[in-house]
Amino acid sequence: MDSMPEPSRVEPLARLAPAIQWLLILVVSLLFSGALEFAELPAALLLGPMFAAIVAGTNGATVRVPRFAFAAAQSVVGCLIASSISPGIFSVFYADWPLFAATVFATIAASSLLGWLISRWRILPGTTAVWGSAPGAATAMVLMAGAFGADQRLVAFMQYLRVIFVSMAAALIARMWVDTTGVEPPAIVWFPPLDLPVFAGTLAIIAGGGVAGHLLRLPSPYLLGTMILGTALHLGAGVPFQLPQWLLALSYALVGWSIGLNFTRAILLHAARALPQVVGSILALIAFCGGMAWLISHLLGIDPLTAYLATSPGGMDSIAIIAAASQNVDISFIMALQTVRFMIVLLLGPSLAKLVARAVKE
Repeated sequence: MDSMPEPSRVEPLARLAPAIQWLLILVVSLLFSGALEFAELPAALLLGPMFAAIVAGTNGATVRVPRFAFAAAQSVVGCLIASSISPGIFSVFYADWPLFAATVFATIAASSLLGWLISRWRILPGTTAVWGSAPGAATAMVLMAGAFGADQRLVAFMQYLRVIFVSMAAALIARMWVDTTGVEPPAIVWFPPLDLPVFAGTLAIIAGGGVAGHLLRLPSPYLLGTMILGTALHLGAGVPFQLPQWLLALSYALVGWSIGLNFTRAILLHAARALPQVVGSILALIAFCGGMAWLISHLLGIDPLTAYLATSPGGMDSIAIIAAASQNVDISFIMALQTVRFMIVLLLGPSLAKLVARAVKE
């Protein structure tokens, strides 16, 4: 299983020049994005490039999104989150913090149980299974897992596969739950007039937040650093942002390509034996979070789509994109719950991994 197949037979893209590979990925991304836009699915500009990159990655593509570009894209998404958070997020969290805490810890408990089962049944090693099952912070989980001795390839497989499943489920449910009857979506203005001082300030916050996050060694530093700095300036000083659609589209594509290109044929072959169980655990976690969304919707009286996106166990950047693309959702509530879970997962991840590994050995 670990032997590498011959590139000439199963890795056709590996023989092409990097520029040709990127051209093919771009063309397929446009086709997928166009089809998803035609179907009026949210986050088409993220999911289309993601699917194109998966096709390329599993056919031997050797290109990768440069780390600088991926960092910049995460910073843009962090700025998008910051610009979407209103002062009401604090009152929302304060008013319902017991429910927030219960939801977060229930999700972490469910994902840890799934990781324990996968380990107990000897499908994957203990720490690999629990890192791969962690609900959110996919990139941070992959990076942290390697530092704690887990198999990074399998953790990446589980994490990115869950991101894709959750992104697709969230996009489809957003499409089904949002009643667009008689509603014409506003036309997309790809190149709006730029307010140069505001746009320059936005770029400075994107760059400064990413650099600060990196220097402070935050987990997911570019996303979190920009989100924290942007939120502080936006809420504390009323600093405005300008994020034109072309910049957002480029950032979405970079995020989608970065996720999809991790799905190389070698990773898929290595994880083929565990695929049914991994998919089953992902679907079980999605169903569990959907049940909590239903409970939250009924207890708080908020709309079901907001509750679903808030509890959805996917990447925070993907959920932010889908929420921003959906209508009539409370993005402050969504990002409050997503952010709390994100931070708790990062704090508890190493301890949970060790605990599950110890429990499996016993």
